[in-house]
Amino acid sequence: MLQVEPSAVVDLVLQGGVIAYPTEAVYGLGCDPDNEAAIGKLLELKQRPWQKGLILVASDFAQLTDYVDTDKLTPEQLQNALDKWPGPFTFIMPIKAEISPLLCGQFNSLAVRVSNHPGVQALCKALGKPIVSTSANLTGEEPAMTADEVQRQFEGKIAALVSGSLGAEPKPSTIIDAISGNILR
Repeated sequence: MLQVEPSAVVDLVLQGGVIAYPTEAVYGLGCDPDNEAAIGKLLELKQRPWQKGLILVASDFAQLTDYVDTDKLTPEQLQNALDKWPGPFTFIMPIKAEISPLLCGQFNSLAVRVSNHPGVQALCKALGKPIVSTSANLTGEEPAMTADEVQRQFEGKIAALVSGSLGAEPKPSTIIDAISGNILR
């Protein structure tokens, strides 16, 4: 399996490839959030029902504004998220009407995070947009914690494995409903 630097996978992602990459706590699978075929491929690889929705990670909040409807958030609700970013906090936010159901699942909201992981930051900056992020594992299995685990599960099924190290977070990001402020995970 090809292990590459974040900037080297831009063409693979933009051409519809699914990649694996280290995040704050676990390895993630990702693809272009604007490519329905790529999202479908990722869901199939992971054996994840589309109804569950996915997470988008970004290098800054501006990358998420094409996907979330900030008009449905109060200034205080939005500021609460901005105060925690970049960091290990995923917020459930209202979506714009044109968002693919493959991203948001059966919901009218989307899970989004501005990452503080240097590799994720570099990847999203190189792409110029957020990337889909879901843990690198088959649904129901433990998330991959090493490059070897990613290779065992996804050898020959993904376009590339981004080199780098996991961040220092001991567990996946905290998930917070942006409107209610409730912690969901």
